Amino acid sequence: MKKDFGDSISNKVYEYRVLAKMTQLDLAKEVGVSKQTILVMEKGNYVPSSLLAFRIANFFKVDVNDIFTYVKGNDQHDV
Repeated sequence: MKKDFGDSISNKVYEYRVLAKMTQLDLAKEVGVSKQTILVMEKGNYVPSSLLAFRIANFFKVDVNDIFTYVKGNDQHDV
């Protein structure tokens, strides 16, 4: 059975895209994914691969950590 650690990745893709005055489709074309991928990522329902995260950061000319943030879950272990 897969253990749920409760951790996640938050992102600022929406903020960067809006500041760049781009549509979801524009960004999707620039980084090689579908508009749907950008949509679900912005809503927090999809965690991108490392490669896609770096592509997006590279496109906006920022460090990947400026857009994507690891959010640690709880550290409680089953005893």
